[in-house]
Amino acid sequence: MTRVFDDDLDAAFGTRAIHAGQRPEPLAGAIMTPIYQTSTYVQEALGENKGYEYARGKNPTREALERNVATLEGGRHGFAFSSGMGCVDSIMKLFRAGDHIVCTENVYGGVFRLFDKILQHYGLKFTYVDTRDPQRIADAMTPATRLVFVETPTNPLMRITDIRAAAEIAHRGNAILLVDNTFASPFFQQPLSLGADIIYHSTTKYLNGHSDMIGGIAVLNDDDLATRLQFNLNAAGAVPGPFDAWLALRGTKTLHLRMPRHDQNGRQIAAWLAERVGEDHVFYPGLESHPQHALAKRQMTGFGGMISVELGTKARANAVLSRVRIFSLAESLGGVESLISHPASMTHASVEPERRAQLGITEGLIRLSCGVEDVQDLIGDLDQAFGAA
Repeated sequence: MTRVFDDDLDAAFGTRAIHAGQRPEPLAGAIMTPIYQTSTYVQEALGENKGYEYARGKNPTREALERNVATLEGGRHGFAFSSGMGCVDSIMKLFRAGDHIVCTENVYGGVFRLFDKILQHYGLKFTYVDTRDPQRIADAMTPATRLVFVETPTNPLMRITDIRAAAEIAHRGNAILLVDNTFASPFFQQPLSLGADIIYHSTTKYLNGHSDMIGGIAVLNDDDLATRLQFNLNAAGAVPGPFDAWLALRGTKTLHLRMPRHDQNGRQIAAWLAERVGEDHVFYPGLESHPQHALAKRQMTGFGGMISVELGTKARANAVLSRVRIFSLAESLGGVESLISHPASMTHASVEPERRAQLGITEGLIRLSCGVEDVQDLIGDLDQAFGAA
């Protein structure tokens, strides 16, 4: 179990991003956390060690990352995993056959695949609802409900859930609230302060920010839940290697510098797209035309760089995707470089076509992850690409 340090909690976000959870290296005083590239640790005597026995259980590099992100989220416990999906899978092992989960219907395709193709066969029961409406969450609750699983903003439709309302509903039903905070990052959204019990991230995305590692992380406050999740982490073994943990820790040091630029670029590109294709076809919570713009302003301090655009047909989408030169056609998001993708055939390919259609993930939908390049270059790239469509 990894705890943050009390003296990390008083500083501003940027200071915590750089310093929180990290001790000076004891041998030489290295300012950067070392990469503890080891599988095991020498014990001083039988039953005596320095707090480390085997690296699946604990690793000092991983612990530094866990403490750092926990502090940024305002949490007490952090647990790093080998991927975002490894993180979700270990969290779901907190539950047992017969337990019921209420889940955002427009959840990331990989999460839906895990729930629908694997976990339901082990006895977990899932109900998918439009969590934009708190009443739909309340209506889906049953005596067996143990978890409300919320993604906000959602991937790729950028739908917003009222976290505080979802937390109140979950807690009235003796369930816990889990929030996927990947799109917003702790810089723009703090779900624990709004009543969430667990938050998780794909650290691959904004926390790392450089598209050079895969990882996940969960943050929470409850000591009992933390003990159980630590057991799952060690028992199931979905742990990150020390180099990946170090890369993510390097990334969080510039989170407070990168996120405002992602947000600035996202706002300008969304406004340009709204003029080009019509505001009804652009999904970005920073636009006043977004149906939940007011809620987004209330629970987020910025809107980030994720935008989706409806182009009507796959042919038009492909025309844009094949013409971009600065935006790269690729899966993933949140890196310093701009990416563009086709959710129906990429991130949500594992979701059945009928379900995608019901959700609004059409063949004409494209998703942009706006990086930190000069925004006029990005708009110019989109301008020439959209000319082909």
